Amino acid sequence: MKNKKEIQLENNNYVVLENKNDCLNMEELKNKYTDYFIDYDYILGDYAYNKLRLKGFCDKINKKFNNINDINTKDEYLKDLCAYQCNYFLIKKIKK
Repeated sequence: MKNKKEIQLENNNYVVLENKNDCLNMEELKNKYTDYFIDYDYILGDYAYNKLRLKGFCDKINKKFNNINDINTKDEYLKDLCAYQCNYFLIKKIKK
């Protein structure tokens, strides 16, 4: 994962996979992040009306995996449930 920005949220490390229009605001992310997201492999943050929303996604091997949080449905989620052409970022947990 060279050349990818790494960030830390609480005691978890993540790598930034996507950051449309450089929209990732660490202060906002830290304010929204809760322990609810700890078990997810990915966190997608999207902006609608200048408000950040977070959604957890998983790989198929994750115990939390189900169809609504399958990382392979990320593009459908962005298209169907987010504002048109919204800015978003995707981070992936770095497993120890």
